[in-house]
Amino acid sequence: MDLSAFLTGQVMGVALVFARIGGVVMYMPALGEAFVPVRHRIAFALLLSLALYPALPVGPQSLDAPGLLLAALGIELTLGLWIGMTARILLTGLQFAGAQIGMIVGLSNAFAPEIGSFQGSTLISTGLMLGAVALIFAMDLHHLILGAMVMSYEVFPPGALLTGDLAQQIVRAVAQSFYIGLSVAAPFFVMGLLINLGMGLAARMMPTLPVFFVAAPLLIAAGLLVLGVAAPLMLREFAERFAAWLGLLMF
Repeated sequence: MDLSAFLTGQVMGVALVFARIGGVVMYMPALGEAFVPVRHRIAFALLLSLALYPALPVGPQSLDAPGLLLAALGIELTLGLWIGMTARILLTGLQFAGAQIGMIVGLSNAFAPEIGSFQGSTLISTGLMLGAVALIFAMDLHHLILGAMVMSYEVFPPGALLTGDLAQQIVRAVAQSFYIGLSVAAPFFVMGLLINLGMGLAARMMPTLPVFFVAAPLLIAAGLLVLGVAAPLMLREFAERFAAWLGLLMF
């Protein structure tokens, strides 16, 4: 046996695993957060690829057909990025909810939403997203993430790319994220409506009342009170939806 060819085949096999696992780690919630340095994410993905390689249906790869190998690497990278970004889309439901809550209670700037960032631009959305990350580790959902990485090779065999199904699942993830954001922010919509309606009636009854000066601290206090009561349920809703999505990759 040619040792050089054997080692090369093993290295290319690990590289094929790293293409998918690295794509997942770069965007997966709790693993691919922006405050984790990129080099640390890459190092973790490399170690994870080395550890999972023996358990995955990916054998040694030959360099005799470099075009086919590059195509396989591109497909695996696409699948990894798809898995990580779909999970990230689900997490942005909390960012959307936090932005809505911040605007309702007056703790955000409507002219600087920063929707494209991993963390929210408001304190509330940032707090919700950090709480979701902490909940993922507290509930051992990171073990489910690792299991989903392994089982993804059963759902998407190496070299297979179904673009239609991937696009359809992305659309479903966006709809699910929007639903999560609206459902967890619904109590604040009701609270804001009731308080503003009450302030409007008070302004009608007492025209000299400085409504804006009275309503602002009242909205903030009521919003923080409702947030303190509803935050555990909001995070649990996300955790259940996220775990259910990971379960689709495992079963």
